[in-house]
Amino acid sequence: MKEGVATDLVEYLIKDLNVSLSEALNILYNSELFSKLSNPATGLYYQGSRYVYTFLQHELRCGVIG
Repeated sequence: MKEGVATDLVEYLIKDLNVSLSEALNILYNSELFSKLSNPATGLYYQGSRYVYTFLQHELRCGVIG
């Protein structure tokens, strides 16, 4: 399930930010959200992709991702 959510998140990043695939992957893999998504204890991978994406958007707006 995590892979499906990650794929959707990358697609959203490409569309919303107009970035390349490699840039979108870099953003996702370097985010706090990806760490949480990778942790089964959070249960984030059970949530809808669009819902999870809102957390990534917040992280991007707050400048947490370097």
